[in-house]
Amino acid sequence: MSGLPDVIAPPHPDFAPIPETPRGNAYREVPGGRPLELDLWRPEGTDPLPLLLFVHGGGWARGRRGDMGLRLRGLSPGPFERLAAAGFAVASVDYRLSGEARFPAPLEDLRAAVRWLSLRANELRLDPQRLVVWGESAGGHLASLLALTEPAVRGAVIWYAPSDLHTPRPGYDPADPGTPEAGLLGAAPAEVPEAARAASPVDHVHPDAPPFLLVHGRDDSMVDCGHSKDLAAALPRAELRLIPGADHVWYGLPDEQVEELLALSLEFALASVRG
Repeated sequence: MSGLPDVIAPPHPDFAPIPETPRGNAYREVPGGRPLELDLWRPEGTDPLPLLLFVHGGGWARGRRGDMGLRLRGLSPGPFERLAAAGFAVASVDYRLSGEARFPAPLEDLRAAVRWLSLRANELRLDPQRLVVWGESAGGHLASLLALTEPAVRGAVIWYAPSDLHTPRPGYDPADPGTPEAGLLGAAPAEVPEAARAASPVDHVHPDAPPFLLVHGRDDSMVDCGHSKDLAAALPRAELRLIPGADHVWYGLPDEQVEELLALSLEFALASVRG
């Protein structure tokens, strides 16, 4: 009977069967925590597909892997279906939230997702060497860190994301213990400066960083657009788009302009994996 727990446990993610419609695939087992899952969208065909890894927002404290943000929830077909129709395999992933674990846990989870997708690439028709990351808000922050530390990443689409956790900005005080950033780190960033730098994409820029597309509302009231300005200035290859009249999550923009931003970002992602 001593082996019964192993017998009745679900198969390890590295070996578990993959369903025909791969939604809710466990990619990581976390001791004492929930299994971390990802959903996958793929176009028809047999050729290995470039991979787009999407990271959801929510202040590191909430959010769902199937949500690309407020203004994209009503699209039909949905945004992931559109990205897949353009030729990507799209993986939207869970990660541990700040109520479950502190940084660097969520970044470690994204690295584990890349590892799992690479391990199962033949079964899933993926080319993990053609990898683009895309994130919005807090997910954009994590996607930026992944792009700057994961050699396989060929490009990054970052929407209205924090890039610097240790510098005061309009609406943000790194000494405040009540911010989402403090929740991510487990203390006010000013109290843990080394952790704040480790969690700041701007501090991880290097000459071999992949191309970034940084898109941010000029009127963002939650994450000041200076974050994207500063990261763009530091990166060796970056395209910065500041959108007049746009608040966080594209609040305040007409539907047609949100569609244009989605199309712009998709074209950048496709260009990153061509050739």
